[in-house]
This record gives sequence, C-alpha cells and structure tokens, in this order.
Amino acid sequence: MGIETDGRSGPGPRGGHARLGELCRRLTDAPGSLVLGERGLRLVESITAELRAGRAAEELDDAFDELEEELLAAGHSAGLGSYRTTPPPGTPGYQRLPVSGPVHPALHVLACPRGHCGRVEASGDDAPHPDCRVFGQPLRTVPLR
Repeated sequence: MGIETDGRSGPGPRGGHARLGELCRRLTDAPGSLVLGERGLRLVESITAELRAGRAAEELDDAFDELEEELLAAGHSAGLGSYRTTPPPGTPGYQRLPVSGPVHPALHVLACPRGHCGRVEASGDDAPHPDCRVFGQPLRTVPLR
C-alpha cells in the first residue's frame, strides 16, 4: 500500500500519481460536470498530450499545480486532491463480488492501462472495458490475488 501524499511526485493510497488518478476520474464523470475555462481546458489537453508522449506524471507537477488552481477557481472545491468531503457524483457503492455457485471464479478489476495512476473500477463481464480518457486506451484487466 502506498503512502498518502498531496499528489506531488508520489504515490497515492493505491499507487501511481494521485492527481493523475483524480484527473482521470474527473474526465470520466458525466459530460459538463468538469466546468473549466479556456486556460483550464488547455492545461488538461497539455497534460494529457505530454503523458501520451511518454512523460512521467511526476515531471508535470507544475502543470498539475496550475490545473488545480483553475479547478479551485472554477468552484471544484477539492481540486485534484484525494481528500474529498463528499462522494463523487454517480459513484456506485460497494458492489457484490461476482460469485456463481460453489465455484469461485477468478476475480479481477479494471485499472490504468499504463499503470500510472491508482484508478480502479469493478469490471462487468459482459460490458466493454471503459476507456482511460488520459491515454485513450481501454482499462486493463488486473487479477486479484
């Protein structure tokens, strides 16, 4: 388990760059829920382009700081922090584990396709894997041990 940080150059509670994981989650929220001005949208595009080009999230801490300021100015009270005071909209509660009869199937979750952030989602066996909006790739399957 990682050490809780403020998101700067360190792992979050689930590993990976904490603010990248929060950005990824915010980008998958309902359309229109991430209200930003022109500068904020340019920062999101710049950060995602740099990450897709292979730059490490830790190298973009200054850009994450600027984006955080834009989010706070736009009324997003938690910015890109993992210290939320209210649950994110549309986040389901705990779901039952997929178990059928006496046989225990292999359990897995969906995670960042490149392992750069701590985003984890329950997988639906029949549903297609959701995309990571940062890297433009489907989330990868990670078996639970």
